[in-house]
Amino acid sequence: MKVSVIGTGYVGLVSGTCFAEIGHDVTCIDIDPKKIEMLKALKSPIYEPGLTELLERNVKSGRLHFSTGYESVASAQSIFLAVGTPSADDGRADLKYLRAAAIEVAKNLSENAIVVIKSTVPVGTSVEIQKLLSENTTKKFHLVNNPEFLKEGSAVEDFMRPDRVIIGHKDPAAMKAMEELYAPLVRQGNPIYGMSNLSAEMSKYAANCFLATKISFINEIARLCDLTNADIEEVRKGISSDKRIGGHFLYPGPGYGGSCFPKDVKALIATAEDYGMDLKIINATEEVNDEQKGYVFSKVEKHYGKNLKGKVFAFWGVAFKANTDDVRETPAITMARKLIAAGASVQIFDPVATENYLSLMTEYKECEGKIKPFDNKYDALNGADALITVTEWREFTTPDFSEIKKRLTKPVIFDGRNLYDTKKVKAEGFEYYAIGKFIS
Repeated sequence: MKVSVIGTGYVGLVSGTCFAEIGHDVTCIDIDPKKIEMLKALKSPIYEPGLTELLERNVKSGRLHFSTGYESVASAQSIFLAVGTPSADDGRADLKYLRAAAIEVAKNLSENAIVVIKSTVPVGTSVEIQKLLSENTTKKFHLVNNPEFLKEGSAVEDFMRPDRVIIGHKDPAAMKAMEELYAPLVRQGNPIYGMSNLSAEMSKYAANCFLATKISFINEIARLCDLTNADIEEVRKGISSDKRIGGHFLYPGPGYGGSCFPKDVKALIATAEDYGMDLKIINATEEVNDEQKGYVFSKVEKHYGKNLKGKVFAFWGVAFKANTDDVRETPAITMARKLIAAGASVQIFDPVATENYLSLMTEYKECEGKIKPFDNKYDALNGADALITVTEWREFTTPDFSEIKKRLTKPVIFDGRNLYDTKKVKAEGFEYYAIGKFIS
């Protein structure tokens, strides 16, 4: 099948590359010429494990193409809209990029083409896009919602082996075409669910908000464990073995971030408000997460006092999670700003996200000259008063504690990811602070 994908962010680039990998003829379109030139040079603008290898293989095979123009839409049987829908100032999803892409697609549509909304969009967006397409083309077309469920850091694996594929549609012919498109990915029996466009749109938001709620729940329980001397690692095992609960997304940490959970939580809250409803649980999820991003800092203050003037803190990791270079809404933003506001400075190491983080932090003038990057995790410790683990990269999980102790001015660790065994770290002579772990 000939496929066009509009947008080469995480969703668009991963989807387009993986569609090419299973044999489709794919053209990925983006209005950013620098990004397209990078892709033509076989360089991915994002870090995602396994993506660069797939990109190279499929470009060389002639199945994957890149363009700044919409010419390929004219011969495409399926056109995926995978542009960003960031949060507007009021928390609602900003659909201006989606609308602009839909208009350009409409101008180039072939008869009976399938337009697929892959972007995460509020309930009812399909109605608006259907109208917009109809106003800009005389061709007959089908509009489908096909929300993505990709986790950054494992997006390729998630796409190639989906738990489920959701197709929101009105026409059985469109549903059948989408089933054929995805057939190679569901041969193990994973389901393809057909439903209304509105239900598909709601399913995406409901899924992300539920996962965000699990994170906020375990973080709040971890904070209670700190007060009661229960141990969150033991509690987590005790509850996650219940099949009704499960273990996914029940790891305490510095709060969720990234491109999905923060904006999707805000967008669902805003959608409910439009209908006169207050989503109490989802509002609480956001409130708890905002508090959690400052929780490690509160432990720093408790240890050193409120005046941190002249103190230096080393961050291991600045990405919002491991295996990605995405720093959007990362807890490392809040943590650095609070430390710097209290008079401290920060030294950072991240395997892939340093450049993105430094670029993002230029938005905060108070941080200028206060964040120093390093190319080695141990070098980032030199002269620092304490280590703060922010991201759960594997290379941070089994460090040389004697080397950490030698580099720091004092043996202090604030473990924002609960990476280390309490007894081992204490035996090494460290003052150790984690999230919800009992420390005698």
